Amino acid sequence: MKQLRLGVLAGLFAGAGVLSWGGARLWDSFGGLPSVPLAASVVLAVIAVILLATALSIRARLRAQRERRPGAKGVEPLMAARAVVFGQASALVTALVAGLYGGIGVFLLGYLDIPPRRDQAIYAGAAVVAGIGVVAAAFFLERVCKLPQDGDDEGRGATAAR
Repeated sequence: MKQLRLGVLAGLFAGAGVLSWGGARLWDSFGGLPSVPLAASVVLAVIAVILLATALSIRARLRAQRERRPGAKGVEPLMAARAVVFGQASALVTALVAGLYGGIGVFLLGYLDIPPRRDQAIYAGAAVVAGIGVVAAAFFLERVCKLPQDGDDEGRGATAAR
């Protein structure tokens, strides 16, 4: 399984940001710009929390399994793989979504003197910050589920304790 690459995510973010900035300029020239929903940042924050909770749960189970605690429930390799795929997919989609809101937010920076547009810029900025949280949680989840390298004595990874 390929690992997430920060460069790919940054490229998606930048590309989506440039396109949405241009789209926002074009749309604003024809009339009112659609509003940025406050729910965007809330949904992204919830996804980040779910990814973080999944990573912490898998890490605790791996630690218990590695320490050979009685009744420790192991981590199935397929479950770990699914978690990593969920994290990677979330990070890729979030890079696009955060880029879209980032581009709109950059466009709205020129209109901060208008209270409704200032609120929209704040909502767009909050969505970008929540998107960064999703990407960070996805990288953490991927690190937790990483298979051990040859010669790794720590036995880290989802299938190391099997």
